[in-house]
Amino acid sequence: MNIGEASRLSGLPPKTVRYYEEVGLIKPARASNGYRYYRDRDVHMLRFLQRSRSLGFTIEEARRLLSLYEDSNRKSEDVKRLASSRIAEIDRKIAELKSLKRALADLAEQCHGDQAPDCPILDEIAGTIRTEA
Repeated sequence: MNIGEASRLSGLPPKTVRYYEEVGLIKPARASNGYRYYRDRDVHMLRFLQRSRSLGFTIEEARRLLSLYEDSNRKSEDVKRLASSRIAEIDRKIAELKSLKRALADLAEQCHGDQAPDCPILDEIAGTIRTEA
């Protein structure tokens, strides 16, 4: 099948399919005329990659997961270690986002939101110090 069909079946844009080939995650066959053609196995791997990326795994982690998936001698502890590491990173990002939300909410609370030009949100972003008169 051509890239358009592989794209449609995998749910990935053709550009992403080409990128995954470029970075060595998939290796479609080549016809005698040099055109790529994708087999069912390639589409399965593309779906695998799409799902792993949607779960937040990086390209390199997806590469490792794909390698483990294809390894019949794999250890599930290796897969769990990758997932646990990703969970820890997600927890770190959640904590960072919560902190950002609190900081922005505090600034929004300080802003009068009226017709006056004074705005503590912009002052904070600009790094200026407000002084009370």
